Amino acid sequence: MLGLQFETSTSWAEIAEDNLEQILTDHAFAEQKASANAISIIINYSEETDLVKDMSDIAIEELEHFRMVHQLMIKRGFVLGREQHNDYAKSLQKFFPKTKDRQTALINRLLVAALIEARSCERFKVFSENMQDEELSKFYKDLMVSEANHYTLFLGYARKYMDRKTVDEKWKNLLAFEAEMMKSRGTKATVHG
Repeated sequence: MLGLQFETSTSWAEIAEDNLEQILTDHAFAEQKASANAISIIINYSEETDLVKDMSDIAIEELEHFRMVHQLMIKRGFVLGREQHNDYAKSLQKFFPKTKDRQTALINRLLVAALIEARSCERFKVFSENMQDEELSKFYKDLMVSEANHYTLFLGYARKYMDRKTVDEKWKNLLAFEAEMMKSRGTKATVHG
């Protein structure tokens, strides 16, 4: 369903479970960034009414996810701490050349967002199915569904604003790039690390 070309090893889930404070901190900041991205799309493409409505929903939902992760952290005696560097999204954003064409820039941005959501969905599935902690397993299984919905929404909008053949070619190339990038990941307790 997700179209990802590289599967996360279950060994990543073990690394993440052994470093819960780290994975939860990284996840909390990832949710903040997802909310901020949706708000930025609203700001930059405010004339697109349907997009604005859906990005508003995503921004609120992602911030709610942040709150849920943070509450889990507090319950377990963890402190959010400072954001740590994660180059996954930045690497994806650099895949497409910079453009001054607003429509192309939007399509590229939507595709990157779709891929981030797809990978998050896949990681949450691997995490939920390979951990001993029942509370967190259920939590990540529930979040997995939300990430899948966001993935399809972003990809759907990309296909709405540009011809399907062009979008699908961009998507295919981005997926291949991401798969190569993911081959060297899976060793850190971060959502995309």
